[in-house]
Amino acid sequence: MKRGLHSIHTRLFLLFLFCMLGLLLIVSALYYKRTTDQLHQKIGEIAQKNFSQTMDLFDLLLKGYDSLTKSLNGNPDLQRLLQAPPTQDSALRMINERTITNLIGAIYYSREDTIGIHVMSNSGAVYSYGNSMSVIDPAFAESSWYRSIRESSGEMVWLGVKEHSIIDQAEKRPVFAFGRPLYDLHEHRPIGIVLIETDPKPILSGLANLSLSPRSEVYILSKAKQVMAVSAGTPKELSAADHWSDALGEGEVRVDPQAGRLIVASKPSMADWQVVSSTPDADLNVEQDQMKRFLLLVISVLVVVSTALATFVSRTISSPLKRLIQEMRQVERGNFRGLLHVKSYEEINILVASFNQMVNRMDELIERVKAVSISEKNAQLLALQSQVNPHFLYNTLDMIYWMLDEKGNERLGKVVLSLSHMFRYSSHWEGSSEVRLRDELEQIRDYLTIIETRLEGRVSVEMDVDPGWEHICLPKMTLQPVIENAVKHGLERLDRPGVLRVYAKADDRQLRLYVEDNGSGMEPHVLDRLRCSLGANAVTTGEDGSRTAVVEAGEVRRGGIGLQNVHRRLGLMFGEAYGLRIDSSPGGGTKVTISMPLPGEGRTEA
Repeated sequence: MKRGLHSIHTRLFLLFLFCMLGLLLIVSALYYKRTTDQLHQKIGEIAQKNFSQTMDLFDLLLKGYDSLTKSLNGNPDLQRLLQAPPTQDSALRMINERTITNLIGAIYYSREDTIGIHVMSNSGAVYSYGNSMSVIDPAFAESSWYRSIRESSGEMVWLGVKEHSIIDQAEKRPVFAFGRPLYDLHEHRPIGIVLIETDPKPILSGLANLSLSPRSEVYILSKAKQVMAVSAGTPKELSAADHWSDALGEGEVRVDPQAGRLIVASKPSMADWQVVSSTPDADLNVEQDQMKRFLLLVISVLVVVSTALATFVSRTISSPLKRLIQEMRQVERGNFRGLLHVKSYEEINILVASFNQMVNRMDELIERVKAVSISEKNAQLLALQSQVNPHFLYNTLDMIYWMLDEKGNERLGKVVLSLSHMFRYSSHWEGSSEVRLRDELEQIRDYLTIIETRLEGRVSVEMDVDPGWEHICLPKMTLQPVIENAVKHGLERLDRPGVLRVYAKADDRQLRLYVEDNGSGMEPHVLDRLRCSLGANAVTTGEDGSRTAVVEAGEVRRGGIGLQNVHRRLGLMFGEAYGLRIDSSPGGGTKVTISMPLPGEGRTEA
């Protein structure tokens, strides 16, 4: 499990998943918060608008009720009859009562919602118009509503909505009751009171209009914090905590979110009321809850999509890397033949391509090292086969040299000494097969000394190699096979003096050694066959930097270290871009170019 947590697949999966989920949760939370605030703001605006409209309706309704009571108070006939002294004349008393009743009736029929109008004089007389079976409460003078109206200084007293008439015992319908004192307009003294009861539906419908939900509680509070009216479904008894206690200005609408409820209150201008609406947050958050469920559903779907996307992205990155690791383990076991083929992101494709190139290069280098080792072993074996107790041979040649020196035969002694040096150089293969150009040139000088003596001056040698290049390394026995071929096939047959030139040229990348003779040259078909024998798929580089591919080679000739072996060893040591290049024409001599890299240019390919 610990290893799995450290794998690139698991970490990429968790990284993408947590990033996407974190971003998703942040966006969802911000969206939910923004939507909730907008919803609450919208509810507050709706509540304010409803309260403002309802307060206007209440003011209009209460103005009508106020005008109704003022029309009674301002009627001179009613005032005169209410102040008339009691009379013993029953006919006159009946006429006065009927006149007052008719005046009240006219007011009664001026509005359709009026249920009853009751006028009570200070003398105790009661005049009513409404229910034909009116039964006036004989103890009305002891009631609290009567006292509140009598104690009023002339202002309207709103008694609120009652379950039935507060004075007519026969009237069982709900009523909205209000009243005011009646004053003598001349002497400004109370002469009685008027009590009017109307249909409470306009008041209750206004309260119902303020309900924000089916469980909203809407009620009217008096100045004394008494409940005057409640909407349908609102409990009749309200605790003091539910009452709105803050002072409100006329027409002001105030919204107060409390713990678990939204309280909205306002005050009409025609009455000292507080109209309060209390709505549970659960009812207000119905749309919010629906949005929450929808948001949870969307988040769940997006979580699944994010998980799938994170899995896909992590696998597209980790799968090629896992395959690359498996292939690297195969390379660790020594299997360099496999190639990895993936199609992924550009950087991974470049990494895989570099790995394939590296494995191929390693395989080529291993094969090249094997070939170099085999070539060296073969060269050593051939050298060993040609040796017959080399120390005995060296000592014998040295002895012959000193015997010739004693007899004064300096020329022959020089030949014997050169031959001794050549045998010593060619038979010493211990350690590396690489030598410096300086050592190879010394070997060639000994060899050319013998050649010049043997040909009795028919061949002259010109050597021009900058001493600055003598530290460059090259395979041992590189120059001698080339010069041997030039002498044997090009210069020995001449009937004129021959010239052999050995010189070097360098550019920014390569050092070229030239072995050039003015011998008989080669026919084109012979040259083609020789070029073909230089090695399979070999590439030579011309003086102008162009690379010339050589056709498929024939079998390398057995016996001796020939041009084929030299070309092959140069290619194995420096790379296929380096080796021998032969140019010749019949009668025009032959030029062999040996190309090798300058220090730091080609040894990494070996």
